Amino acid sequence: MSRGGEMVYIPDDSDFSSFRDQCESLEGWHCRYNKAGVTVWSQGQEESCTVQKIKTRISCKDVPAETLYDVLHDTRYRKKWDSNMIETYDIGRLTVNADVGYYSWKCPSPLKNRDFVTLRSWLPLGNDYMIINYSVKHPKYPPRKDFVRAVSLQTGYLIKANGDGACILYYLTQVDPRGSLPKWVVNRVSQFVAPKAMKKIYKAGLKYPEWKRKHDPGYKPWVYPEQNTLPSVSLAELSVQHADSLENIDETGLTEDHLSTSDHEA
Repeated sequence: MSRGGEMVYIPDDSDFSSFRDQCESLEGWHCRYNKAGVTVWSQGQEESCTVQKIKTRISCKDVPAETLYDVLHDTRYRKKWDSNMIETYDIGRLTVNADVGYYSWKCPSPLKNRDFVTLRSWLPLGNDYMIINYSVKHPKYPPRKDFVRAVSLQTGYLIKANGDGACILYYLTQVDPRGSLPKWVVNRVSQFVAPKAMKKIYKAGLKYPEWKRKHDPGYKPWVYPEQNTLPSVSLAELSVQHADSLENIDETGLTEDHLSTSDHEA
């Protein structure tokens, strides 16, 4: 997402508009999965599938767009529904609608676990909302030995209001996982992991209002910037995270047979 590939910048209206167009357009996308209200598309050459774009869409009945927007921002609540997450936290704020954060997640064994440092920005548009991110380098959060540092070229959510108290959620991601992954992993993401993740977010949206009532209900710094107590981060402290500067591991020899039963259930 970074312009020219070198400068870290905060996304503007044109970036959000482009992201929205990608979410809503079908041109150049291949449907990989369409079942029970969830659709998954992919874009990109099969042979260079490591950095393939994947897009998913789910209709969320009985979940207003603003509720799902809160769910995706609320790091305390994320621990309740994101079973693949190892750790997430906000590092610092750039502006009232942009920050830098850390996220690590469990990959199915025997793949190595991955982590990210990303610049995230968000834009409420009346009844619709967008959250987008891309990978950056922060001097205090270098790659760790116990994780493979992956690179988000572009990842984000578009939440569209859909009638009274309902919404449609799009999730679009283009990630370089830093590793020559076997093709079954990519297929598994589009056929199994992505649909299940979308259903988890939907269920999280249904349960969020009750949870939030008991957990600091008025605290929403993504809505009320004056509540944000994160330290300020300067753009000058950050640089673009280039994939080619990171460890590249070869996991192509791993077969799906290596997966433990628990991973299939994850």
